[in-house]
Amino acid sequence: MRLSIFPLPGAILFPGLQLPLHIFEPRYRALVGDALVRDRRIAMIQPQRPVEGSPLYTVGCVGRIGEIEAMDDGRYNLILEGMSRFHLVRELDVTTAFRQVEGELIDDDEDEVLSHAQRGGFEREAREFADAQGYSVDWDSVEKLDDQSLINGVSQIAPFDPASKQALLEANSLTDRCELLMQLMQFYGRSDGSEEITTLQ
Repeated sequence: MRLSIFPLPGAILFPGLQLPLHIFEPRYRALVGDALVRDRRIAMIQPQRPVEGSPLYTVGCVGRIGEIEAMDDGRYNLILEGMSRFHLVRELDVTTAFRQVEGELIDDDEDEVLSHAQRGGFEREAREFADAQGYSVDWDSVEKLDDQSLINGVSQIAPFDPASKQALLEANSLTDRCELLMQLMQFYGRSDGSEEITTLQ
């Protein structure tokens, strides 16, 4: 499948979730314009380095443009709705201003759920992490989320480095992603404390 890509460091998208984007560069305005006249699809994938033309990671997510606001100066505000993860097969040699790739969609198990113990363990870890970072969280709303929305949602918005977020996107199952997410919260929760505590650990 041919996919037009938006390679943005630190930005990942998961199936079933939404990603707000502000499009201002001419090549990505062209990307959006092209997507709107075709199938409204844009593929999000991270570059391995934050430099022009950097090699890409091997897993991204195809999104569909939902809400969109076109501004008078050519910029766009839009909401990209996650559809499916994909494997990068190869980058294509194209004449468009934006990059395009050949990708294969990943068939994720949309019905996978966590065990009761794993869900409880994750929520405890998330509370500790949020408290350590000083985040205000509506835990009543969190408890009502299904497992997929919870784990993928936290993975998408968590304040981790691009490589960590990529590892979460590449996890092959919800259970694996949950375990990795808890490890990352433990690591970041400790390393963001005082240097003395970090050194002692």
